[in-house]
Amino acid sequence: MPDQPEMSSATKELLKKVRMIVPPMLEKFHKGMLGRVAVIGGSENYTGAPYFSAMASARLGADLSHVICTPPAANVIKTYSPNLMVHPIMRETPSSTSASNVATPVIAMLTHLHSLVIGPGLGRDELMQATVAEVITAARQKKLPLVLDADALWLIQQKPDLVRGYKECVLTPNVVEFGRLAQAVGVDTEGDTGKKGCQALANALGGVMVVRKGGVDWISDGTDERTVTGDGEGGRKRSGGQGDTLTGSIGTLLAWRNMYLEGQWDTEGGMGREETLMLAAWGGSAITRECSRLAFMKRGRSLQASDLTEEVPVAFETLIGEKEESKL
Repeated sequence: MPDQPEMSSATKELLKKVRMIVPPMLEKFHKGMLGRVAVIGGSENYTGAPYFSAMASARLGADLSHVICTPPAANVIKTYSPNLMVHPIMRETPSSTSASNVATPVIAMLTHLHSLVIGPGLGRDELMQATVAEVITAARQKKLPLVLDADALWLIQQKPDLVRGYKECVLTPNVVEFGRLAQAVGVDTEGDTGKKGCQALANALGGVMVVRKGGVDWISDGTDERTVTGDGEGGRKRSGGQGDTLTGSIGTLLAWRNMYLEGQWDTEGGMGREETLMLAAWGGSAITRECSRLAFMKRGRSLQASDLTEEVPVAFETLIGEKEESKL
């Protein structure tokens, strides 16, 4: 068992609440009930990011983890792991098809999902961005929880109304993405790296949940009641792709949140949609930071995003732990 991380009393209390939304593995549950999560991303030039996100989702414990990407990306991602379901649906410019035609089979999948991650490896191709815009609109209509990162945030920068007011949505911007989003919606964050700016952006977008990544992660929907910090110790290597572990982890926690809200086991805490959304976002941050800490202890300067993937189940056991009902 790895060394236990140092944590504040506030972090310990939040972890107790996160544990409440984690379902036990019961005999009555069938395939898919413990999480059906999809990642939209993966293009000709970017194949690692959607894989890392989807694998984090799977390693955390989602039953079914999908990647929806372009055909060239699909051919590559399928060689990474046979554990993922890879759908070569997305198309890039030039293509003779329309965004609506590409989006149709993706939208048909939404009713079978518990949560949807959009952005890892998406790119800024015009057709890809237009397709994702249609999918976001459809997901809102179906009240499907969303996690948006990377170039999905570029889309929101251009069209903030796609998510404005949607309180089943989590945005995970890094420092550059945060600044662009804030500028796009008229929020002045100059000199601010913490709580105030995070709340301001969340409020400007109508109460979406924002995970402001940094040395300390700030998580907020704009209210003081649901503004928390992810202050667990992380590694010191800032290699690309670590944020993909975050999006996949949040995706799985959102799927479990759905089970919690539906009362599919003997739940506790009596928590509602807004609090559990915050807990899913914060829990993803805590798990990712612990993955980074564990991987850095082993790899140091050579740490890569793939090293975090291997630490996801260890981080879960360290921070949250398996419930007695799940054990044989």
